[in-house]
Amino acid sequence: MQLFQSYTFTWWQIGIFKLALLSIGVAIGAYWNEFFISYLIALIVIAVITSAYITYISLKQTDLNS
Repeated sequence: MQLFQSYTFTWWQIGIFKLALLSIGVAIGAYWNEFFISYLIALIVIAVITSAYITYISLKQTDLNS
């Protein structure tokens, strides 16, 4: 069994995947809000850093394709 393999998805399949992850995140946050409130700053920092990284990589690949 090969755990890490390449997949190709369409844009709408990725949209469905992101919607699923968002739904799971909202459900966890709503159910365990007292637990996560102490980690809120750390979670926001992680979200900002990872979003900036993905944006940088996307823009870099766009520049290479142009």
